[in-house]
Amino acid sequence: MGRTGPERAAQRKAGVGMSTRTAEERQREIVLAARRDGSVDVTALATELGVAKETVRRDLRVLEDHGLLRRTHGGAYPVESAGFETTLAFRATSHVPEKRRVAGAAAELLGDAETVFVDEGFTPQLIAEALPTDRPLTVVTASLPVAGALAESEHVSVLLLGGRVRPGTLATVDHWTTKMLAGFVIDLAFIGANGISREHGLTTPDPAVSEVKSQAIRAARRTVFAGVHTKFGAVSFCRFADISALEAIVTSTLLPAAEAHRYSLLGPQVIRV
Repeated sequence: MGRTGPERAAQRKAGVGMSTRTAEERQREIVLAARRDGSVDVTALATELGVAKETVRRDLRVLEDHGLLRRTHGGAYPVESAGFETTLAFRATSHVPEKRRVAGAAAELLGDAETVFVDEGFTPQLIAEALPTDRPLTVVTASLPVAGALAESEHVSVLLLGGRVRPGTLATVDHWTTKMLAGFVIDLAFIGANGISREHGLTTPDPAVSEVKSQAIRAARRTVFAGVHTKFGAVSFCRFADISALEAIVTSTLLPAAEAHRYSLLGPQVIRV
């Protein structure tokens, strides 16, 4: 039996019955929008896709179950995966105040370290910029932006690891990079990751990046992970370290205290700022 005029009007007002997309097509568009914009909003998606908000929420639950998105109150943000990794330029626009707080707190863990590895990524770059420049320090890095940030410092000696430069992150990888790292003993490594979970440890999408990170941790006496709250619970393709390999985890208060405590039970000190 066909719908009456008032019924069709009510459905149009509610945003349902207006889309001819399949669930798969809708969900693909949602993921693309999240990766393009950094996050998506349920209300805006419902309007854009011509469906009810509950339909969007159902799509978001499916996408979260598949590890593609992480839901928030009223929306979702993308999770980096084996097939998707945000660029350094995008990371420099996402959660910046939180990343600056985390980076500053991580840099304060330097202690008496004289040789430091600084990982690729925007938060490690902020750590490099927060390191003291009034004392002798040797910084080893695969990141061109990190090297550039410290190269003119009078008391900081920068060693840039050679290798193939990845265009998205401007960092070197492959056997040239890991071979150089294998010859060092480093006091402290500041490590980033695309995901950190209690079950799978630290992960990243690219096997070549994973090997560089693994080698840096093997070369370091101490390892500190620094990352914003969105990294926690996310899992990428390549696992490169266990939580127990870390001396400390530095993140923000947006990671719930109870969850931080669960990570601390695996060994590292967890610092929330």
